[in-house]
Amino acid sequence: MTATANEQKTGRTVAGEELFESLAHFVVLHNGQSPARAERIADQALAFVGTAATATVPMVPSDDVDLGLHALILHTKEYAELCDRFAGRFLHHNPMPGGGARDPEKVAASARAMKAAGFMVFDDLWTVDGTNLAQCDSDCGRPYGQA
Repeated sequence: MTATANEQKTGRTVAGEELFESLAHFVVLHNGQSPARAERIADQALAFVGTAATATVPMVPSDDVDLGLHALILHTKEYAELCDRFAGRFLHHNPMPGGGARDPEKVAASARAMKAAGFMVFDDLWTVDGTNLAQCDSDCGRPYGQA
């Protein structure tokens, strides 16, 4: 498993074990993912929401992370509580029907924003149509943004 960062926070720890397990189970059940992969997807979805509240870039999930994000949104009470905790307001979801494919630059920028916010990012889950967008941003273990 490829993860960037030293001592970074995880989506799992900010959400709590009960919600985390429920999300991972949902992703296994409804998206056919293995339990281990579903846990990583759930973690990234939670970190995504934790970052979206304060990000200075438009946040767009990867293909994989979107599975976890949709599972989280369907946990309406818990999702609303997380939004309030991280953003002080409800973070609406706009699927942009008919809006075309995900913008790879915005997806990559979202992964970078999560790293900058102190979250662990699993690079292999940050893909669009199978193209990895986060690996080049892992900074080889250096603190994000430092040369």
